[in-house]
Amino acid sequence: MGKWTETEITRRLDIPYPIIQGPFGRGGSSALLAATVSNAGGLGSYGANDQGPSDIIRIAAEIRKLTEKPFGMNLWVSTYDPGGEKLTAETYERVTRLLEPYYKELKVDVPPAPNSKPQNFDDQVAALIEARPAVFSFVFGLPSPEILRACREKGIVTVGAATTVDEAIACEQAGVDCVAASGFEAGGHRPSFLKPSEESLLGTFALVPQVADKVKIPVIAAGGIADGRGIVAALTLGAGAVQIGTAFLACDESGASDLHRQLLFQAEAGNTGLSRAYTGRLARGLYNRFASEMKVHEPLFAKYPAHSWIVAPLRAAALTQGRQDLISLWAGQAAPLCRHHKASELFASLVKETSQILKHAPAG
Repeated sequence: MGKWTETEITRRLDIPYPIIQGPFGRGGSSALLAATVSNAGGLGSYGANDQGPSDIIRIAAEIRKLTEKPFGMNLWVSTYDPGGEKLTAETYERVTRLLEPYYKELKVDVPPAPNSKPQNFDDQVAALIEARPAVFSFVFGLPSPEILRACREKGIVTVGAATTVDEAIACEQAGVDCVAASGFEAGGHRPSFLKPSEESLLGTFALVPQVADKVKIPVIAAGGIADGRGIVAALTLGAGAVQIGTAFLACDESGASDLHRQLLFQAEAGNTGLSRAYTGRLARGLYNRFASEMKVHEPLFAKYPAHSWIVAPLRAAALTQGRQDLISLWAGQAAPLCRHHKASELFASLVKETSQILKHAPAG
């Protein structure tokens, strides 16, 4: 392996190190975290999937106040599942009956039905292109050829997420610049789009070399990476960069709650699982009581995002009361490897560990 910092991705993104901070949605991403990672020499990212167009413009401006370096923004191509774009009275009543015992336990009233609607992806992406981050990453599908063409014209590098080899091939065939091979170890939502998430559960270090063998576009390894050992392994298997989520989520600069960040450094971090309980889409987090008890009721859940609209008030009440057994706490399987509370210290450690390992690796 040549100099590990010199890859097609570092050249294309104009960043010193092939380290990308995973994008988090509301309650995880922050302008400060994205800017800190970018200033350190990686690519900071902001998950804007639940932000409206004006907020996307505002957030990009906030990041630019903190850094002159490249950064990325992330959107969800599929902003709702069929049937999840609106909330019927029948669905609301069915799901709130499941949740009512938890509200009683928290001593709060069941809230009225929310009047919400999904974000419009076309409006979001128009704002993102106007904001012109260095990178537009996306999950849960592929943008239209027109959107990808507009990104090329603006010099925005596109990164599509793939959970299978076929999804990676689809990204390449669509004209996406890079592909993030996302293993099932990763925290947060499983962004599968060709088959159901439950049928697309490949591990990162099985997925990455298969993807690298099948596509010519640069590959980013995502999921289960939190230190220099993971970076070296990913680069050895054919990745041109790594995406690290949970380790950065645990840092003070992230938008995660104090409770969430604290738990990532405790024994609970070793117990993660996949669940639809909080949003209706399959996601990995600390596997707590709520996820466990709701598993048998999945056939009664609303579709995404209607399910998340119903559960959100319960989650908010539980967070206020510090009830870690009833809130969503996204985390990947590498959470027990979290060691750093400051993003700059984490980044420096990643660079140092990777360099030390490769310095002592046999020449080849």
